[in-house]
Amino acid sequence: MAAGGRAAEPPAELSHYVVARPIYSEPGFQEENERRPPLPPTLRERAQAACRCSRKRAFQIAKSFLPILEWLPNYRVKEWLISDIISGLSTGLVATLQGLAYALLVAVPVGYGLYSAFFPILTYFFLGTSRHISVGPFPVVSLMVGSVVLSMAPDEKFLIEGSNATGTNGTGVLIDTESRDAERVLIASTLTFLVGILQVIFGVLQIGFIVRYLADPLVGGFTTAAAFQVLVSQLKIVLNVSTKNYNGVLSIIYTLVETFEKIGTTNIADLIAGLLTIFVCMVVKEINDRFKHKIPIPIPIEVIVVIATGISYAADLEKKYNAGIVKSIPRGFLPPEPPNVSLFSQMIAASFSIAIVAYAIAVSVGKVYATKYDYAIDGNQEFIAFGLSNIFSGAFSCFVATTALSRTAVQESTGGKTQVAGIISAGIVLISIVALGKLLEPLQKSVLAAVVIANLKGMFMQVFDVPRLWRQNKVDAMIWVFTCIASIILGLDLGLLAGLLFGLLTVVLRVQFQNMAVPVKPYIPCHQVIEPEGVKILKFSSPIFYANIDGLKSSLKSTVGFDAVKVYNKRLKALRKIQKLIKKGKLKATKVGIFCNSQTTDEEPEDNQDPQVPTKEVEIQVDWNSELPVKVNIPKVPIHSLILDFGAVTFLDIVAVRSIKTIIKEFERIDVRVYFASYQDNLISQLERGAFFDDTVRKDIFFLTVHDAVLYIRNQMTYSDNQDPILEKVRISSSTFPFLPSSRRVCQLQKIFSEKSLRNSTYEKHFIIRHIF
Repeated sequence: MAAGGRAAEPPAELSHYVVARPIYSEPGFQEENERRPPLPPTLRERAQAACRCSRKRAFQIAKSFLPILEWLPNYRVKEWLISDIISGLSTGLVATLQGLAYALLVAVPVGYGLYSAFFPILTYFFLGTSRHISVGPFPVVSLMVGSVVLSMAPDEKFLIEGSNATGTNGTGVLIDTESRDAERVLIASTLTFLVGILQVIFGVLQIGFIVRYLADPLVGGFTTAAAFQVLVSQLKIVLNVSTKNYNGVLSIIYTLVETFEKIGTTNIADLIAGLLTIFVCMVVKEINDRFKHKIPIPIPIEVIVVIATGISYAADLEKKYNAGIVKSIPRGFLPPEPPNVSLFSQMIAASFSIAIVAYAIAVSVGKVYATKYDYAIDGNQEFIAFGLSNIFSGAFSCFVATTALSRTAVQESTGGKTQVAGIISAGIVLISIVALGKLLEPLQKSVLAAVVIANLKGMFMQVFDVPRLWRQNKVDAMIWVFTCIASIILGLDLGLLAGLLFGLLTVVLRVQFQNMAVPVKPYIPCHQVIEPEGVKILKFSSPIFYANIDGLKSSLKSTVGFDAVKVYNKRLKALRKIQKLIKKGKLKATKVGIFCNSQTTDEEPEDNQDPQVPTKEVEIQVDWNSELPVKVNIPKVPIHSLILDFGAVTFLDIVAVRSIKTIIKEFERIDVRVYFASYQDNLISQLERGAFFDDTVRKDIFFLTVHDAVLYIRNQMTYSDNQDPILEKVRISSSTFPFLPSSRRVCQLQKIFSEKSLRNSTYEKHFIIRHIF
């Protein structure tokens, strides 16, 4: 069959069926069909299974806790090391400058941002399961930490009288900035330590599933609101206008009002430097986005602060124009300090929300790249990895770490393959901490604030998702808008809680007040419950949405008995090995076929290939369930069709639509067709609005009942067996080759050339791999 082609329609007598069966009630069906529920394991059996230990299981447990044992032994030094070095250097420059900038959001001296960009990477290198994310500060999380810091250590607590003052807030009131900064650093590190403890607890208790309730629309609205909060908090730094530190409900409104009331005190030098930095950063980032296929390495525009530092130092902007500069960056490392446990009770609520948000951001970014590069990340292990990273870094005066979208994009786009790139980036930050910190002291704070603002572009662009969401699913659009407005008005912590409750409310309402006008459809006729050979049927008894889509995927894997993505990757690996064996001469192509001999004999056929056959256009069809001539453990695929019974599915959200479409493509790649049965009428319109159907996913895979789908599959298989000339020639050719001894394995590649009159009258070359012993 031609690739992507479809078989011709079977005759009319194979296109319909007649059902004759009695009307079954539940008692009547139970009388004729004995139900045999599975026996649950006893307590002793459960204890034995839990306490059973072997060398293999111990190694698996060790690899699950230390994922580095899984990927580091398989590290391809020749292929990946150069790419990781280049990526690490580029990411390290960006991480250094973003660390300085994001420290402003936490309201701590900027030098502590360097520590936060260094220490978390060290532990994540050993414990993390994502190969591409760049661990470190993120503006949303940094702002949430900063709100706690400012609420617990406001300027008003450090007012002093007389000449012992070490600083002023610009309002004429003297403040002991040294004591204030020390207290804020302690609060930030203590909060980081507590967040780490909570994340480890969540990971150990295997409750990573709670992040599933942070749907994509909710996260989009929340991060957009956080971007607006960050913009307002950095605006006063760009203007160099001193305001009070507001927290809680409407704090952003109060900050904006006071900022514009004092706009007359704007420092022109800081304003010009900030605006120029924003303009240059955004222009260069736009160039990076538009020409990313032509530019091998994105331009690390954050390095502009180096130029700004030189200008500030040469022009002496602090003395001449009273510009706000960094002034002091600690050189080297501070000794580790224990957290202030007495503060835990005051920050436990905020730490819970920060732990969830930081984890959700990291996992969502990690899943994007894991899907792109066909590997999996463990959500519970990510909780443990980030938890231990925050506990470790909290002892060294750091603030909460997660991952930054822009920094991760730099690490991946510059060729990063593994977390080796992350370690190299940490080395660049280390150099800045030990040797280069003094050189950045003349840097204007407005430039750092401008770098933060320029990195918010991606989050602000999410606003354009709302019209698309409204067309596809109005409820999801309402969740986005509600979460965004609530987070702006109430603050990030209360806004996230309000958005989560609103999202759950919409699910409850959609489940409770679903459309029950379902037409009566025939049921599958059977006296004995059987499953057709080569067909798996999976029924879902609830709506499918963002909270249970992972359960759907797990049910699919357990029902069919294999992971479609792993099967596909294993097959690709086997094909690459076969190709290498052919290139090395261990598999020999001849006129008769392809031979792979365990020992050299004189009976080996001569290498006479037909010069008229264009080998580049050859299609190889492999019987993957037979033994292959390469040592690759390929999971067996005992089915050719999968039927999903959607009789009880009342609605699908956008996450479910995208995931189901991905599932179809994953199974299609391994020659397993997916069908849908017993669907409700409103699902088709939901799928259409969600852009589900295209040239590869069509409506002809949906059937009224499961029995319709089963009979269609049987007819297709029967019709294919009766009409396919390829299979006929395979049967004939299998009897024309002699039986070969077991000491010599022959991998026979029978070349078949047939006219495809039933397939658009085209010609194809097919290679059927057979194994004869």
